[in-house]
Amino acid sequence: MSATFLGIPPFPEAARAAVDDSRLRHNLRKATHTIRDKRGAVVTELEEDWERLRSEGAAIKSHTLRHLDHYLEQLESSVERAGGHVHWAADAAEANAIVTRLVQATGETDVVKVKSMATQEIELNNALAEAGITAYETDLAELIVQLGDDLPSHILVPAIHLGRSQIREIFLDQMAEWGVAAPEGLTDDPRALAEAARVHLRERFLRTRTAISGANFAVADSGTLVVLESEGNGRMCLTLPETLISVVGIEKIVPTWADLEVFMQTLPRSSTGERMNPYTSTWTGVTPGDGPQEFHLVLLDNGRTDVLADTVGRQALRCIRCSACLNTCPVYERTGGHAYGSVYPGPIGAILTPQLRGMSSEVDEALPYASSLCGACYEVCPVAIDIPEVLVHLREEVAAGPGHLGEKAMMKGAEAVLGSSHALNAAQHAAGAARNLVPRHLPGMAGAWTDTRDLPDVPAESFRQWWNKHEKGQS
Repeated sequence: MSATFLGIPPFPEAARAAVDDSRLRHNLRKATHTIRDKRGAVVTELEEDWERLRSEGAAIKSHTLRHLDHYLEQLESSVERAGGHVHWAADAAEANAIVTRLVQATGETDVVKVKSMATQEIELNNALAEAGITAYETDLAELIVQLGDDLPSHILVPAIHLGRSQIREIFLDQMAEWGVAAPEGLTDDPRALAEAARVHLRERFLRTRTAISGANFAVADSGTLVVLESEGNGRMCLTLPETLISVVGIEKIVPTWADLEVFMQTLPRSSTGERMNPYTSTWTGVTPGDGPQEFHLVLLDNGRTDVLADTVGRQALRCIRCSACLNTCPVYERTGGHAYGSVYPGPIGAILTPQLRGMSSEVDEALPYASSLCGACYEVCPVAIDIPEVLVHLREEVAAGPGHLGEKAMMKGAEAVLGSSHALNAAQHAAGAARNLVPRHLPGMAGAWTDTRDLPDVPAESFRQWWNKHEKGQS
């Protein structure tokens, strides 16, 4: 079984606990600033070409989303023509049922997984566990999170919240229960930790016959799936097993191979600060005698068509999961990813999660407010998603809902006072007369505002009163 985000409190409450964790803040600051600096260097060297690539990437994704029905059908035909099988999943339950059935058909009870946010989104590991199937994560950071019975906290580096000493303890305590044990005398040297993981995973790769993957891109005209990764573990996962099942969100489509050229330049620079991705794997259907002989593509909706229907919010589907917005966000840097209560943390999570899940819960209603609206996320986004615009749009939806009766009553009262000169005069006279009785800290829900702000002094007379006296003095 894997840990779940269910039960995590709304962002304000979860963030308050996170910012009190000094070790978490140290780990986050060190890691995000390192990646941010590397990204800045490789983006700057492109000069004006960066903005051109950014515009082209946004245009390709926007065009694909406008014609998504056409490209989905084209992708299905291409995959089946190459010997693969396509399955359509409307929601998480349907996707989990499809994958479980496909794994059971192989007769295997163990599967290896290459990093896939879509499967984390639908909590596939838990669904497989309920069917007696164990999923083994093979991405190094995902492996650490799984061994530690933890939750991912970053799109690119799921274990970013952990330090080397913590990872060493996890390896020593848990590796033996999942396969090859960590060596005695393991240190927290990065090379030693990587070698322990390599030995542990190699044995798993060589004896597991079914694999599950995600994909960064799906090319409609050829039916090719594309995975970008940094360690090579994904390549082992994609080539050694006999059966490969890929779970991919429907927004991951690009029309042609030529379109990939743009993202092969922007994604590595935005995510890891590299000019070129270390390991890029592509596969198209099946080839006799080479690689998996059975390939299934599960196309996942799970709320994406609802997002597509929102003319402002749909730009979130352009996301290529680079995590640049997380690494530059002052809110994420201090709270980490767990506080967002979703596999998609940070600024992109604050707009994507409430759209995918709907804003019927207190947890999802709070996410659009998990931002300072500084705009740094928009500045670094390689596909120009205007995250602040979507945040404000979603806040309007929250404010229009039924869950803020106290705020609505206050706004209604303000409207009545500010809409009538007589009422405003009376309120100003009353406020001036009672100015010495105004508390420094407001009671009730208004107290949240004065927790971090000084209540301004109430003047003895209003501007209107002063103006009337001034005018009389001039006459």
